[in-house]
Amino acid sequence: MSQDRSHRGPVQRRREISDHVLTTGSASASDLAERFGVSPMTIYRDIDELEREGVLRKFRGGVTAQPSGVFESNVAYRKKTMRKEKEALAAKAATLIEPGMSVMIDDSTTVLELARLLPRIEPLTVATNFREALNLLADERGLHLMALGGDYDRLHDSFLGVPCVEAVEALRVDLCFVSTSSVYGDFAFHQEQRIVAVKRAMLKAAGRNVLMIDHSKLGRTALHRLTPLTTFDLILVDDRTPPEVLRGLDESGVRYEVAPT
Repeated sequence: MSQDRSHRGPVQRRREISDHVLTTGSASASDLAERFGVSPMTIYRDIDELEREGVLRKFRGGVTAQPSGVFESNVAYRKKTMRKEKEALAAKAATLIEPGMSVMIDDSTTVLELARLLPRIEPLTVATNFREALNLLADERGLHLMALGGDYDRLHDSFLGVPCVEAVEALRVDLCFVSTSSVYGDFAFHQEQRIVAVKRAMLKAAGRNVLMIDHSKLGRTALHRLTPLTTFDLILVDDRTPPEVLRGLDESGVRYEVAPT
């Protein structure tokens, strides 16, 4: 371990711990202590602080960026996962949009891939609470971009809370595209109430709703029930979705399409 690294302050060290775990997915406390040249007690203090900030999640003996039923991963980690599947879902979703439509997109990294394709379908009106999507589309002259403001949430890089819900409720759009952390049985779920509140408002504000969800989220549980799958006019899944899951969607009478990766 380099001398200089072990002497870095706690803020810099925690940033580097976060970057390391977001890249690798998980790490043990002992490995982190060795990597950063500090004591296990210091590493545990760092882990406690990163968990308090909502960046990472503790487990016995270490820390992880991976989601659980009550913890959604940091947006930086989610952007790195299931990239091919998300791109396939986005390509399929883009075929549903026609020039002149109004479209609402949520703060999910799945729907962010759709946002990258929207300049090809101009003119459009696009409303979103996702800061990264706003930055991505800000210079597109063919888009009428509407920022759904509220309380800024660093973990999700988006705007949430009552002001955001009220901004959504003031609109009526043609299409709404959302993703979520979990589909279990006949319902969509999410770990966090504040996210659920905004997504529910978005679904009520649209003429048609589309759920974009990769296979890793199917059959996974999360704490808060978002909405029945019948709320969605269409569910887009990728071609790695297990056949038994597709059979379950058939039995539920939910319309779905499979996006080829």
